[in-house]
Amino acid sequence: MTEQELIQGCRKQNRKAQQELFSRYSPKFFGVCRRYIKNNEEAEDALIEGFYKVMSKISMYSGEGNFEGWMRRIMVNECLMKLRKANRFKVDVELENVEEINKFSIESELEAQDILDLLNQLPTGYRTIFNMYVIEGYKHREIADALGISINTSKSQLILAKKKLRTLLEERARMERS
Repeated sequence: MTEQELIQGCRKQNRKAQQELFSRYSPKFFGVCRRYIKNNEEAEDALIEGFYKVMSKISMYSGEGNFEGWMRRIMVNECLMKLRKANRFKVDVELENVEEINKFSIESELEAQDILDLLNQLPTGYRTIFNMYVIEGYKHREIADALGISINTSKSQLILAKKKLRTLLEERARMERS
């Protein structure tokens, strides 16, 4: 089934098309949910709730732009809502004139699970902003609007997330050398 056929089938509430859509995209979007939410069960809940919204709002997809990107935005928003509801997203540090660190890089030999493990060691606020900016490609203005924070808070949290990741990578490298 093509993507267009899936969309049309889901608009008609065809169960086979809905199942195919879920089967095709759930592994990728579960990864998105896990980057935001540490707990597997809660990430699965966000995934299911996100797909429910995709299915119930699919008529709102205009056909313009990337369908997968439209679904991704729904999944990310679902994760952010879950974090807000659980009161785990607290960002109260705002730094002015913080220098951005440009030396950050992830070693090429890191596996996806290693990266997820590193991200899971970040505080929720750092991890959320890092995911939104670096991985999802949101701009600081969009992050600030989505999370109800200032642009400077978004920028400073990203800088602190990168700093923390670099420290974690350096610790990992030291441990591997020992």
